[in-house]
Amino acid sequence: MPTKRPAKGRRARVPLGFWDTSAIIPLCCRQMISTAARQVMRSHGAQIVWWGAGIEAVSAIYRLAREGGLRLKEAQAAMRALDVLRQGWHEISPSDEVRQTAERLLRTHPLRAADALQLAAALTWCGNHARGRSFICADVRLSDAADKEGFKLIRL
Repeated sequence: MPTKRPAKGRRARVPLGFWDTSAIIPLCCRQMISTAARQVMRSHGAQIVWWGAGIEAVSAIYRLAREGGLRLKEAQAAMRALDVLRQGWHEISPSDEVRQTAERLLRTHPLRAADALQLAAALTWCGNHARGRSFICADVRLSDAADKEGFKLIRL
């Protein structure tokens, strides 16, 4: 059966997805889930991320380097890859809505503060209508909470 093409002059709709930092790191440096992360990246449009995702990613890259998981050149290459990703992603800025939603999530789910902020930003992005919206994540606890909040979960 032939693939359905958009009408002339219309672009095919590419699904957007909210990316947790745990799914961004495998795009920056080689990990067991890097291939899966790249496949998801190709199938989704621009990345939607929390404002603090870049900071978390820098922290993770340098932690990996300090702990011996990355050599200096690999860490530098990972930082360059992160810079490229940052140019194309869309950040959900800090706001009262994100803060209040994060506080609710902390009462509802067994999350750490940064994970609650990630999920709160995702909920803010979709206007608290998570159904059908993709949440891309490699963190089990955060994935479970996103699933319970109604997101279409893409686990790496």
